[in-house]
Amino acid sequence: MKPTGKYGPLWTAMVTPFHENGSIDFKACESLIDHLIATGTDVLVVAGTTGESPFLTLEACEQLFRFCVKYVNGRVPIVAGTGTNSTKTTVERSLMAEETGVDAIMLVTPYYNKPSQDGLYAHFQHVATKTSLPIMLYNVPGRTGCHLEAETVIRLSTIDSIVAIKEASGDLEQIAAIIEGTPDSFAVYSGDDGLTLPVLAIGGDGIVSVASHVLGQEMKQIVNAFLTGQKEDAAKAHRQLLPAMKAMFLAPNPSCVKYALNQLGVNVGDVQLPLIPLNELEKKQVDYALASFATMKNKAELN
Repeated sequence: MKPTGKYGPLWTAMVTPFHENGSIDFKACESLIDHLIATGTDVLVVAGTTGESPFLTLEACEQLFRFCVKYVNGRVPIVAGTGTNSTKTTVERSLMAEETGVDAIMLVTPYYNKPSQDGLYAHFQHVATKTSLPIMLYNVPGRTGCHLEAETVIRLSTIDSIVAIKEASGDLEQIAAIIEGTPDSFAVYSGDDGLTLPVLAIGGDGIVSVASHVLGQEMKQIVNAFLTGQKEDAAKAHRQLLPAMKAMFLAPNPSCVKYALNQLGVNVGDVQLPLIPLNELEKKQVDYALASFATMKNKAELN
């Protein structure tokens, strides 16, 4: 039987906490992981875009994966971001991740060199032959300049170890085509917080979220309400949460969510260059969005 990528509906693309000198703050990782699991995260995605993967060396990734596997201790699955724009390097990182004991890997489309669709198929197929881990594809053309077309995803879904996709193209027609054309065992997750409910509504399996760092319980409530047939409640909650979700992307990710976590007392340090911390206006905008949502939520609970 083909393995499934359906580990649960709410995945968090985890930020990487850093010390001021740029080394990983593993003590802060402990607090962050506990916070995410306590607020509803089903799966942790480590060293992805939100984890500032371009800044992480191979050695740093290995240390991070080993730490997360040991500290999580089976509480939730761990998916390691190992994709690069080099097939050889992607294989090396994926084999390293497998050795650390992670549950699956996530492979972003090769960025910058713009392979053809046949090239993309060959890239992912080759990596799949080298590792026994389940693979989640990651399509985010706005960052990579490389779009993984629905037809290519459908071809790749016939490979036993390619079991899921994080779809961050923002194109619901593309996502619908993937859902329709792939086996039921193939999992399709939104890569955009604001499309969580629309993707669920067309048959998707959940969200790989950034906002769940600070809105985890609320994100989980939306998903659970939809999955249990309370669709009007899910729709209302989704609409109310959209401004707070949007606030997490006022500046290049993960600058906003790191700021918000620090404000909540979940200290994760700052982003690393070439990303920069929020300016004062951006901080005020994030504060306002989160405070407005909290006020609205409190009023609703009183009524």
